[in-house]
Amino acid sequence: MGLVGESGCGKTLTAQSILRLGEHQGITKINGDIQLHGESVFAMSEKQLRKVRGGKIAMIFQEPMTALNPVFSIGSQMLEVINLHLDLNRHDAKLHAMQLLEDVGLQDVEHLLQQYPDALSGGMRQRVLIAMAMSANPDYIIADEPTTALDVSVQKRIIALLRKLQQDKGLGMLLVTHDFGLVAEMCDDVVVMYAGEVVESGTVMDIFDYPAHPYTQALMGCRPEVAKSEQALTVIEGQVPAPGEWSEGCRFAVRCPYANTDCELPIAANAWQQGEHIARCVHVCVRDERQENIKADISC
Repeated sequence: MGLVGESGCGKTLTAQSILRLGEHQGITKINGDIQLHGESVFAMSEKQLRKVRGGKIAMIFQEPMTALNPVFSIGSQMLEVINLHLDLNRHDAKLHAMQLLEDVGLQDVEHLLQQYPDALSGGMRQRVLIAMAMSANPDYIIADEPTTALDVSVQKRIIALLRKLQQDKGLGMLLVTHDFGLVAEMCDDVVVMYAGEVVESGTVMDIFDYPAHPYTQALMGCRPEVAKSEQALTVIEGQVPAPGEWSEGCRFAVRCPYANTDCELPIAANAWQQGEHIARCVHVCVRDERQENIKADISC
């Protein structure tokens, strides 16, 4: 599943809340729940959470240099994760770490375990993070913009690696990104977030072929690869409101060209729905096209 939106929409905060990260920095749960195999994550003790974090659910952070501790070797950081979640002796734990590094395409892994993060390139550090995330054979991976800090050629290799690991291991993956090209390449389903709310969700085909919410349409219009040569890219005027500035109605209304007084009232997440494709908007007009295909059109 891809989680997309502008910077400041709450994507990373939402992803971190799944593992209850940030609670000690004054970030608290307001409402709702997160269920892991029928058990509430918010009801778990700190001891239970330590087993879940990295064990059942692993996270790949967007900036590998800050995610890795610069004063500890790669080996010591990987072995800490392995020892926490797996019942292996020191020798087997080291072999497991070496195999993981080889699985993500790194070479001379025994020497690499002795290196410190600043001795590695950005692509190598990101591969180390992916290897650490895979070390306890998790059921789910949260990848928070895993290619943002990398150059284009390295990005392609990391994307191919993530796709291969997801398919080979049968992992559930939440991919946090603002890159629609990455979403098209990696994801089955998409959630579009704006100002801490889900404004649209559906399959990749739903979102790319028939975007329903004005915000989603605007995001799609910002993509240079789909713009016609004579057309200017879409510009979304203004910026995402801060949490204290959220309105009771549609939070995108102040930037939306279709907004009216109806948008000042609270709007349900499924105000418009067609199968599994839903949008938080009261201005979506639909019409049938080519058998069962449905096109969302905001012009009405």
